[in-house]
Formats: sequence, C-alpha cells, structure tokens
Amino acid sequence: MEGCLSALTEELRQYEDDIKNIQGRLWDPLPVIRAHVYHLEFCGSYSLKAVLPALVPGMSYDGMEVAEGNEAGLAWEKVVHAEAGSAERRRLTDALLAYCKQDTLAMVRLLDVLPEA
Repeated sequence: MEGCLSALTEELRQYEDDIKNIQGRLWDPLPVIRAHVYHLEFCGSYSLKAVLPALVPGMSYDGMEVAEGNEAGLAWEKVVHAEAGSAERRRLTDALLAYCKQDTLAMVRLLDVLPEA
C-alpha cells in the first residue's frame, strides 16, 4: 500500500499533501501479529489471507471474483487502461470495490479480535 501511494504522488502532484497525510495514518498489523500471535491454521504464513480465517472464523476471500492482490492489480490495469469493454470494466470495478470492502472489513475485524488472540 505504501508503495502504491508513493507512486500516486508522482502521478498526482496536486494531491501529494493529501496522499502523505493518508500515508501517515496507515498502520500494518503484520509485525504485531508475527511477534505475538500464532495459530496452526496460519500454516506458517502471516498473510492476511491466512490470518483472517484463522482469527475471524467464517471470514475469507473464498468465492470472490477478485480474491488476491495480484488479481486486483491486473483488474485495475484493465479498468484504468481501458483494456476491457464497458461491461467488463463495470464488472471489474464492482469486483475491485468488493475486494477493497473485504480488505477494510478484514482489518476492522482483526483489530477487534487481536486483544483476545
């Protein structure tokens, strides 16, 4: 996320202050989870996709059209660079919004359960 926002400041200089403000408020729970939490269902991985279903049962990315960061990047490229027709762009945009919503909700739910983990 940090790298993407830094790249945006290069492209959108007029929003540089706003983007830096956002960067200053970001917090990655990975170091805290890696140092203080372990669950067998992590299967040795501390990625959000491994940690989330272990700590927040029933919540995962299974069945989502865009379910991983790499997929999101490819979908974004197609949408932004008009590599898809309008119907596919709308479908990909909806899938990206659902993915971002899931990521955001995942972080909220993880923050809810971390004190108990």
